[in-house]
Amino acid sequence: MSDLTSTPRLDEEYLQNPHELAARLRAEGPARPVLMPDGVRVWLVTGHADARALLTDPRLSSDGVYDRLEHARALAEGKKIEFSRSLAAHLLNVDPPDHTRLRKLVNKAFTSRTIARLRPRIEEITTELLDAMPVGESVDLLAEFALPLPIRVICELMGIPAEDRERFAGWSGEMVSTAAAEEVGAASAAMAGYLAELVESKRANPAEDLLSALVHASDNGDQLAVPELIAMTFVLLIGGYETTVNLIGNGVLSLLRAPDQLAALRADPGLLPNAVEEFLRFETPNNMASPRYTRQAVRIGDIEIPAGELVLVSLLAGNRDARRFPDPDRLDITRPTGAHLGFGHGIHYCVGAPLGRLEGEIAIGRLLERFSRIELATDPASLRWRSSTQMHGLETLPVRLWHRAPTPEHD
Repeated sequence: MSDLTSTPRLDEEYLQNPHELAARLRAEGPARPVLMPDGVRVWLVTGHADARALLTDPRLSSDGVYDRLEHARALAEGKKIEFSRSLAAHLLNVDPPDHTRLRKLVNKAFTSRTIARLRPRIEEITTELLDAMPVGESVDLLAEFALPLPIRVICELMGIPAEDRERFAGWSGEMVSTAAAEEVGAASAAMAGYLAELVESKRANPAEDLLSALVHASDNGDQLAVPELIAMTFVLLIGGYETTVNLIGNGVLSLLRAPDQLAALRADPGLLPNAVEEFLRFETPNNMASPRYTRQAVRIGDIEIPAGELVLVSLLAGNRDARRFPDPDRLDITRPTGAHLGFGHGIHYCVGAPLGRLEGEIAIGRLLERFSRIELATDPASLRWRSSTQMHGLETLPVRLWHRAPTPEHD
């Protein structure tokens, strides 16, 4: 699929085993053209050092990248994807100085103190979800735990009404999937309309939530305009939900596939913060960094990417680079992982990284505390990864759980 005489396609085979193709591409060179599932041609970067360098290289731009993507899709598919403009103009799709201004304003509302105050509520929601888990029966850990926890947290944090969470999750799933252009466009339009109404509601009736804080955040009189608020809310919601769902699901699966590491973590819960970093490296929740294009020709090793080309940096591939992480295909929760790319790198480093780490630690830590044994309730070969080149996460994770002090009928 990846020989030098053809352009490999990131198709379903790739989505189900991205590490295999990434390893082959890394062996071939630092970057090469690939075809996305919709036929769009991009340059894919798979090495760790090259990823870090390019994610801070001003010759790669985010400004207007979705216009370029839509044009490329129209050429590849013969039709245009109508992704909402009000959602596309967000923090990840602009360069300095606009990015600097937007990031400064969001940092005023999304502070470390705000995140720290969420710990008791995250613990409360986690306990509530674990209390509802059946014992000794098959349960989908994604649907019953990994998904509802972060969606409740981010919606409460942002001020999204509880009755709208399910709709939001549906829109989010469509937009990061490889669904047809019409479906992605419809989901983005629905979310954009919803967020526009919500922003106006928070402007008129502010509450104790992050969206209200964003509406009223100011820096020397500078405030976010309504289109900027819509786009900012979108990227915070998607980032605060999708990444954490996959961090929890991928982390648990990684432990179940490495019983020695699961035993080590149970024996020493103090390893949990470092374990979360290793989960982010080992099965990175965000496969790709946000797209960019070359303002001018960029040379990487002996490869030159011409000006005007679309570029994707694979965070997942960079995190399995043996030149940076010895024995990269082995889960090691004691591994020094400070340089992993799980939350990106450079100016677009995930603003919600502290929240994702906190939720991951609480969720996985409490899960292991509550249940003495966790095992897959399905053939491992039947597990499927989501059809998304952007996010790397499972469709389902069926498990069986046993209490720490099981009764005879549960043992």
